[in-house]
Amino acid sequence: MYYGWVLVVTLGVTETISWGILNYAFAVYLAPMQAELGWSRGDMTGAFSLALLLAGLTAIPVGRWLDRHGPRLLMTVGSIAATLLVVAWSRVSSLDQLYLVWAAIGLTMAATLYDPAFATATRWFERQRVRALTAITLIAGFASTIFIPLAGWLVQVEGWRQSLVTLAIILAIGTIAPHALLLRRRPEDLGLHPDGEPMLQLQRHSEPDRPPGMPVGQALRHVSFRWLVVAFWLATLSTIAVGVHILPYLQDRGYDATFAASVTGLIGAMQVLARLLLAPFGNRANPRLLAASMLALQPLSLAVLLLVRTTPGIFLFVVLFGAQRGLSTLARPALLAELYGRAEYASIAGVLQFAISLAQAAAPVGEPVFWALAVISALAVVAILPAREKPGELQSQT
Repeated sequence: MYYGWVLVVTLGVTETISWGILNYAFAVYLAPMQAELGWSRGDMTGAFSLALLLAGLTAIPVGRWLDRHGPRLLMTVGSIAATLLVVAWSRVSSLDQLYLVWAAIGLTMAATLYDPAFATATRWFERQRVRALTAITLIAGFASTIFIPLAGWLVQVEGWRQSLVTLAIILAIGTIAPHALLLRRRPEDLGLHPDGEPMLQLQRHSEPDRPPGMPVGQALRHVSFRWLVVAFWLATLSTIAVGVHILPYLQDRGYDATFAASVTGLIGAMQVLARLLLAPFGNRANPRLLAASMLALQPLSLAVLLLVRTTPGIFLFVVLFGAQRGLSTLARPALLAELYGRAEYASIAGVLQFAISLAQAAAPVGEPVFWALAVISALAVVAILPAREKPGELQSQT
């Protein structure tokens, strides 16, 4: 079996654990921390927002490291640091300590979550790239399903402080050794081309050619990259705002809190379902068409929410909006790799992730105007259409 699929399964498992503990579990600890320490939820969620912002700001140097050195050392050290920081979280007694710990956790997010995993898969696959990315996200899509209930149960059994120590042990066992022992930089080191094609005997004993692709500086000057930044920035701005405000919006429309929370929770299930439906034919999908179609689902979902003011309309919104969120995770790395190649993919993706992190920070925190968000997300579709490869630029350079 091609070793790239070993990496896909490994990263699927480690991403599930890392996302579950470093991201989704945070919400479980708000109530017990507030009960013991007396901090407001706004103060505590500010620490989490700081972590997300720093993860995005660190994406550029992380991308450069991945292109030059590969994922093994970065993701191993990131997992070790994350484990120690979760233990440190269990010992905080002041708000300053909480912010300091979560600022550091934000740095480990950049080193362990999807960006380095996608960069690794992109290096190991070309024809099977979308299928590999889909497999990783399908496995990791169960992170919230597993770790939110698990963290809640541990809090009840052990208390919130000891439960974090237990989660740190799970994080250590489930991520450090797999990252250290199984990750590899590129298939050429094993005498293989991407997708498992064997190298010629002469190629095995020569210096591997630089993979095809644009240098990062040339890619950043490429007009298509600017359109990609605009498209994904606008889409992220709208997605974050809708995700934050959909629950109170439904309550304002007269639905009770239980129904609104249940419907909002179904968005996550639709993300996994959309990836599952894409898996059988993902390799035949044009990445540019996939990205444009994914972005188009967002304004369509908002139009349904605003115009079809019935319960079936809300469920249709959930299906469309959840599918958009699930497919966006795949569309972005697939399109970047298609346009700019493997050579410096991680560096290019890091710059795009940096821009997206600014959109996350800029998402409106006040009452949003949903029609305005629909227009913003529609503009994202328009912005991605000019993004195309210039012929002859993706050539191997030695």
